[in-house]
Amino acid sequence: MMLWNRKYQEFELVVSSVTAKVKGVAQTRLPGVGKVVWDVADYSGSSQDRNSFFVVTNVIVTKNQKQGKCAEVPSKGRLCRSDQDCEEGAWDQQSHGIQTGSCVKFDVMKKTCEVSAWCPIETQTSPPRPALLAAAENFTVLIKNNIRFPAFNFIRRNILPQMNDAYLRSCHRGNDSLCPIFRLGDMVREAGEKFSDMAVEGGVIGIQIKWDCNLDRLMQRCLPRYSFRRLDERESNKTLYPGLNFRFAKYNVVNGVEERTLYKAFGIRFDVMVFGQAGKFSFIQLIVYIGSTLSYYALTTVLIDWLLETSCYSADAGQNYSERKVESVQDRQQCILCVSYVDEEKLRLVKRSRKKSLQNIKPVSVLPRKLQTFLSPQENSGHLRAALCLLQPDVSADAQPPQDQKPTSDPKRRQPGWCKCGCCTSSALPQEELCCRRSDGACITSSPPFRRLVLDRSLLQAVLLYQDPLAPPAGGAQPAALRHCAYRQFISWRFGLPPDDSHPVVPSCCVRRIREEYPSPDGRYSGFTPIRTVSVPTRNNGEL
Repeated sequence: MMLWNRKYQEFELVVSSVTAKVKGVAQTRLPGVGKVVWDVADYSGSSQDRNSFFVVTNVIVTKNQKQGKCAEVPSKGRLCRSDQDCEEGAWDQQSHGIQTGSCVKFDVMKKTCEVSAWCPIETQTSPPRPALLAAAENFTVLIKNNIRFPAFNFIRRNILPQMNDAYLRSCHRGNDSLCPIFRLGDMVREAGEKFSDMAVEGGVIGIQIKWDCNLDRLMQRCLPRYSFRRLDERESNKTLYPGLNFRFAKYNVVNGVEERTLYKAFGIRFDVMVFGQAGKFSFIQLIVYIGSTLSYYALTTVLIDWLLETSCYSADAGQNYSERKVESVQDRQQCILCVSYVDEEKLRLVKRSRKKSLQNIKPVSVLPRKLQTFLSPQENSGHLRAALCLLQPDVSADAQPPQDQKPTSDPKRRQPGWCKCGCCTSSALPQEELCCRRSDGACITSSPPFRRLVLDRSLLQAVLLYQDPLAPPAGGAQPAALRHCAYRQFISWRFGLPPDDSHPVVPSCCVRRIREEYPSPDGRYSGFTPIRTVSVPTRNNGEL
């Protein structure tokens, strides 16, 4: 794409000038005049504008006009009955002269106001059909176009260096697209028109010259391309003044009286329009293009992120994309803690702070929780599936703590300011200052699922036995093993599958309740130490 569009180049628009030379001779018979030979001085007319030329193709002739008084040509609203209908000195845009104030006969049936004008007045309004100068179709024109690109100090013209006088005399556009000599009929035909029809009322044809130059040394190419199109409205019934015409006169003196012959000339005007550009290698443009292309690739990821957040894709697809988009790198100095509140559905990821309470730290992100339930073997870990056999039939892991049950707190224990359930204990470590709730309410430790899933001794012993079948009998399990197993049970219940490289934190109230149920003999505990959790892979049937 870069090579095809030459994005590595610096471009400049063309500066141009155009001249044209028309050649051809035709003979026609004019009414009341006879045979007349027309050469370039006759049919080129006086309408020679910048970058254009005009060729007469049809004409209306009014002979022997003299200064005098005569009846105005009748038209709508111009008839009169008496001199009172004519105002001396009056005129309008449709008048051929100045009214004298007299009402005179125009013919046997009509009377019009007399005017001072060139008499007789031109009466014919419709051009002859077919056109009197239809032979102009075979006229030729030599177009000379000089162009320049100042920034590159490059000059060229459409008459190329290899074109000599012999070439210009014999070249024809039909077999050479670079020939600068054009037949008028060919240009009108390539514009999609018929010359004989267009010659009756005239019109405007555009000659487009396009320069698309490559000025690099190894690929230098700068040649013109010609195309043609009609610029005015082609349908006479769609405009009030179709075609193109103008008037001119030829004067002479007869018996001491000045006379003139008036010509209303119809013709085709050819407008030459030059446009284009030249390009040359630029190291700066190459660097800009490469940089902009790389920025587009960056915008692609932004667009994909936005699409996945909309309703076009499911929430699971968005979550899967978010997990696979980046690779997690664990920060040893600033680890990520995972927090789950009983009154919120999602997990919070926060950065550990050495000074601020974990309860009050703003999350860096909020993610949906991937639940592990006892009723879904596909998402269940092996040891929790085994523990299901020991539960009572009426136990439901999805049960929520009753909202109206008051927390069982010790009135002698001072409640920390960050606690919302009334059952937490103070701690010297900020990462242990976490409550089970985000807002005030009942503590999760008072719920039946907590007692059945986290504190139940028979369940914990079964889980330990499932993990290590050769362990001592269930009744001989140490309190430390049961306590640590209770922590893992709570994490599986409330966190499900924690995000990778995050450390789930057990609330202070839950830690206190577990320690009360399975205390250490010497009263010493290791406290919360962030460790990476690894889930146990399972098959579709729930087995390891």
